[in-house]
Amino acid sequence: MPPKKKQAQSLEETLWDAATALRSSMDAADYKHVVLGLIFLKYVSDTFMVRHDELTRLVDDESSEYFMPTEAAKRSVLEDRDEYTAEGVFWVPEGHRWTDLRKAGKQPDIGAHIDKAMEAIERENPKLKGVLPKNFSRQELTPEMLGGLIDVFSRSYLAAEEHKDLDVLGRVYEYFLGKFAGGEGKRGGQYYTPRSVVQLLVEMLQPYHGRVFDPACGSGGMFVQADKFVRAHGGTHADISVYGQESVPTTWRLAKMNLALRGIEANLGSEWGDSFHADKHPDLRADFVIANPPFNVDDWQGEKLRQDPRWKYGVPPTSNANYAWIQHMLHHLAPTGTMATVLANGSLTSTKNGEGEIRRGLVEGDVIECVVALPPQLFYNVPIPVCVWILTKNKKGTPNGSRARNRTGETLFIDARHVGFMETRTVRSFTDDDINKIADAYHAWRGSETSGDKPYEDVAGFCRSVTTDEIAKHDHSLSPNWYVGTVAATDDGEPLNEKIERLSLEIRDGFKKREGLQATVIAALKSLESADE
Repeated sequence: MPPKKKQAQSLEETLWDAATALRSSMDAADYKHVVLGLIFLKYVSDTFMVRHDELTRLVDDESSEYFMPTEAAKRSVLEDRDEYTAEGVFWVPEGHRWTDLRKAGKQPDIGAHIDKAMEAIERENPKLKGVLPKNFSRQELTPEMLGGLIDVFSRSYLAAEEHKDLDVLGRVYEYFLGKFAGGEGKRGGQYYTPRSVVQLLVEMLQPYHGRVFDPACGSGGMFVQADKFVRAHGGTHADISVYGQESVPTTWRLAKMNLALRGIEANLGSEWGDSFHADKHPDLRADFVIANPPFNVDDWQGEKLRQDPRWKYGVPPTSNANYAWIQHMLHHLAPTGTMATVLANGSLTSTKNGEGEIRRGLVEGDVIECVVALPPQLFYNVPIPVCVWILTKNKKGTPNGSRARNRTGETLFIDARHVGFMETRTVRSFTDDDINKIADAYHAWRGSETSGDKPYEDVAGFCRSVTTDEIAKHDHSLSPNWYVGTVAATDDGEPLNEKIERLSLEIRDGFKKREGLQATVIAALKSLESADE
């Protein structure tokens, strides 16, 4: 069942409506960077001020080692850069803090003020070098628009003292990313994976600790959700090491801001780059690989990589990068690691240009652990149905006991095409129960420690464990509906001959009622015709 609709607007919805009202005729793709840049600037200033206020209390407290008797001495502590950076807080120079921008918000040169603030923060914080947008002085960004946005993000319920963990700004950033993706068309959908899909992948992988890699990381949503998962289970940021790569410069910057805003240390490479042709992590072997690469890319320049050592299971066609992505991820997977990726459904059955041979190699290599068929309309402006592939190099189990059952020579198929609800007229989503239903089936089959002693059972129409030999008999097709069967019909106890007789009488009775209704309607029409005459 879909969740009940909220009666009142959420904080994110309220801010979105306010920001949208200021957009004017500016294209969403450009406006996105303006709005998200200001949200990040607000976050940097708020984290700075939380530490600033803490230091202010300490220098005024005579029992504190920070106590300073004079105003000059107090100021020397409050403006000591090291007092902030040592706590992982970005240093924001005087004159470039959010309070300074608020004061200048109604001035005609507010765009220049914002650009200078961005430049100063980048200059003082090497981690942010080349990341922040610095083109707020453009003519189309009017003082009314920029000043209005500053007012929107200065509202009292976004004040640092009200949200000391500052997660509210992370929520707002994530919400805005999704809303912009919904309005940008295909290009937006390439960098943003809907939250419920990300949650499903993370719940299936369960990355409690280790190296997490996304070679098509977009705006960093996979890492944000993985970090949430770890913290929800009693862990900390330090339990996972994050590695990513993104080929689009502006999206790479969005990811850097998104992760910095969450306090997540991430290695996204020194700059953006194509994963196939400029691998930023050539020696990485990750414990978890999680990705939603662009679907069916036909211009990935595969002709330049025909002899690449990553193609262990076959050379992928130059006309489609799906199997290049799969093998690239497997290449970066540790011997006991697990990977999850979203692909278009065509990857499950395609035999064109050698794809069928590569899939056969993957099946016979026993690296495909689970395949999940998902419903259509999960992605913004991408209505085609998609699937999840889970792969591993070791179905026998791992030394740390996270896998209790040896599944050598078996693959789990899950048909979730009818799971979920329509969140809007065009977009489907999953509830937590939907996600748990899929993930629990996988973990029970796999024998993960989190599944306890719960036994796995095939469920007709939903999930089934299939041998490699059976997959071979279906020409190595991986479409779940070929294997899980259909839901068994419920036996109501009525003998078949009696049921046929009863239904026949009901049908005949329906015909008679229709004839009576038809006669009544004809009589009414005749009476109307007579009245006209």
